[in-house]
Amino acid sequence: MFKQPHIRAFLFAIQFLTRIPIPVIGAPNANDQSRAALYYPAIGLLIGVLMISIASLLVHSEPLLVSAIVVVFWVAITGALHIDGLADSADAWLGGTGDVNKTHAILKDPLLGAAGSTAIACILIIKYSALYALIKHNNYMIIMLAPIIGRAMILLLFCSTDYVRKQGLAAAVIEGLNGRAALVGLIITLLVAVWFSFIGVIVVLLVFLALRNMMIKRLGGCTGDTAGASVEITEAGWLLAAALI
Repeated sequence: MFKQPHIRAFLFAIQFLTRIPIPVIGAPNANDQSRAALYYPAIGLLIGVLMISIASLLVHSEPLLVSAIVVVFWVAITGALHIDGLADSADAWLGGTGDVNKTHAILKDPLLGAAGSTAIACILIIKYSALYALIKHNNYMIIMLAPIIGRAMILLLFCSTDYVRKQGLAAAVIEGLNGRAALVGLIITLLVAVWFSFIGVIVVLLVFLALRNMMIKRLGGCTGDTAGASVEITEAGWLLAAALI
């Protein structure tokens, strides 16, 4: 039933990026993982549709409460995957004190430090506040685009930045990634996003470039944790810029 490579890739992408239960399809091989990466923005679309569906069902409820519910759902459906990367990256950047080896050691440490806890709190506060402003004015398309853009930025990062761990989780993904297909998906995502918030897209790209520069200067490239951090920060940047404008 799931022998078609693109169906398998889509299901693996759902399995990796969400906690949505899917049929057992076995362990992914390197080709499955690379193909699955191309569906990351599509998984973002799925998450976004579910988010705005919840907001729409609660349209007559207090926007403050709806925003809280949407944020909690957002974290839950992703299994806090990218938030974990954000927390690890924050701890590593602060605790690594500019040392590459120390930064890598902290990135691999499962314990949560003060910087990571603060980063989680800050990102959730920003998302919650921006969601409140957008839900209050029924700007659901802006909300739906946030998880799509965040996952599209993973593709841009993987296409433009070396992966520094040869045995890391994303090593096989990047090695076999179809860069042309990834960039086509990225361009389509950004063109759609520009229609709703040109300034928001500019902010996302500037934030992405700043994060990528930090990764290269400190690590010489990206890791799975820093990729996760980029998702959280670009999502928040998009929501914040769109809400402010």
